[in-house]
Amino acid sequence: MEDRDGLGYMRAVKELHTEIEIAASPERVWRELTDFASYGEWNPLVPAASGELREGQPLRVTLKAGKRTMTIKPRLVRVVPNRELAWRGSLPVPGMFTGEHTFEITSLGEGRVRFHHWEKFSGMLVPLLSRMLDGDTRRGFEAMNQALKARAERT
Repeated sequence: MEDRDGLGYMRAVKELHTEIEIAASPERVWRELTDFASYGEWNPLVPAASGELREGQPLRVTLKAGKRTMTIKPRLVRVVPNRELAWRGSLPVPGMFTGEHTFEITSLGEGRVRFHHWEKFSGMLVPLLSRMLDGDTRRGFEAMNQALKARAERT
């Protein structure tokens, strides 16, 4: 898939989508998702994160996908308590690789939510990284979803 960047140039785009149902309230899932200090205890994809939970603020996020670990410094683009958290990060060279990582919590009623976890990648490096994104990155998203479910559902 391709679209145009802000300068009118074509760029490759790829999206990864995952979701899971969690037997917990939106407030409970949000509390666990935004408790960055505890990520090291449970989060296999993002073992460390820090920063102020406010739109426009920078974060420091450590990602682990497969054997690769990297620290990025994205900026929060959406913070809607109990509903959505999203950040955007990119490589220092414009147009090479950008990712917007989104977590969405949708109430299903009766103490259940659907946790939708996805990322939209764009830039010149996307075709070269596509196999890794479909493999280790997707598995990392799914592992985080399972770990969040287990943590939010514990009594």
